[in-house]
Amino acid sequence: MRNSFAIAMAVLVTTALLGGVAGTAAGAQPTISTEGPTAVGGSAAGEIGTADAPTQTDDACGFPVEVTDATGTTITLNESPDRITTINPSAAQTLWELGEQDRVVGVSQFALYLDGADERANVSAEFGASVERVVDTEPDLVLAPNSSSADVQPLREQGLTVYHFQAATSIDDIAEKTETIGRLVGACDAASETNEEMYDAVDAAENRTGDVDRPAALYPLGGGYVAANNTFIDAIMNAGGTDNVAAEYEAYPQLSDEVILETNPELMLVTDSEATILDQEPYASTTAGVEDNYVVMNRNYLNQPAPRSVIESTTTLSNAVVEIQADSEGSTDGSSGDTDDDSSSDGDDSSGDGEDGSNDGDADNGTDLTTADGNETDGNTGAESPGFGVVAAALALLATGLLARRE
Repeated sequence: MRNSFAIAMAVLVTTALLGGVAGTAAGAQPTISTEGPTAVGGSAAGEIGTADAPTQTDDACGFPVEVTDATGTTITLNESPDRITTINPSAAQTLWELGEQDRVVGVSQFALYLDGADERANVSAEFGASVERVVDTEPDLVLAPNSSSADVQPLREQGLTVYHFQAATSIDDIAEKTETIGRLVGACDAASETNEEMYDAVDAAENRTGDVDRPAALYPLGGGYVAANNTFIDAIMNAGGTDNVAAEYEAYPQLSDEVILETNPELMLVTDSEATILDQEPYASTTAGVEDNYVVMNRNYLNQPAPRSVIESTTTLSNAVVEIQADSEGSTDGSSGDTDDDSSSDGDDSSGDGEDGSNDGDADNGTDLTTADGNETDGNTGAESPGFGVVAAALALLATGLLARRE
């Protein structure tokens, strides 16, 4: 019986996509302007949630509104959109969190875990979104997170109003995206309240683990790919009380067996209640594998950069870290039971659960991965991969599948 340092999660969900941002200006921030005496601007990353951050209210949430997205394109909404289609799961999750799900008419396949989402049109194609299916939803607004960059221009050519988000690689980025979505749909108060709840959860997680040792941790996606620095998942790992052993690398690199053994994680984050990846090399020979130390994370929450993902993932991980510390002090028997996670993968998020799919597609890895400059990569395959030579075409396809699920 493995010592599964896992905390049960009440909501079962299914994945997200991390996506590359083609044509997105690196680091571009959304700007928002309204007619009338009050202008509402998108906060810069790193300022959201701080004491001096501007607070939006519904009084400043009027229409028309002009918004410049991550591609540098300015769109105008003359009135609050009644029909909204999301082509990656993180934006859908955010709309559900804001209580605006009744206006959603189309979602991606990786958002179908949301309550009632199966009643909306599924706009996914084999890869990305189906232009035809999106058009058929007759949307007033299409929300396109980072990983779906290739879908944006074809949709605009059909006369649709599309807002394209930059990559979300931090908790502050999530808060900014939530604020922007709130402004686009006229739900600014709900966005502010959601961000407040999210930051409260992060503070609680950090306080919970403030006096315990931080285990060296790793989140393997399968095939040697891992979540490294400047990713949403890395932010979750840090807030949850762990040190990411892959933090010296960027985005979602493919590491060789030798490099993974050198990082020697003490704790493995998995999305499979059986943690079967720990039976495989090189993971079985790490400290985490030898001592059966792992925490089961909810696959969708860990991979979709959205507020509920932050709340649930930081809570789960920080509770597990505290339990690990207690076990190391001999106060427990080292077993915390399995979680209620419904995933059955070996740590690979390529089972088709979606985005935001990594990261939301927003690193949503969905199949796009997010880099420090706000762009998404293909998972650092090829000669640039640490400890790895040229990756064969088959592995490149695997990487694409992994990344597309995160957003």
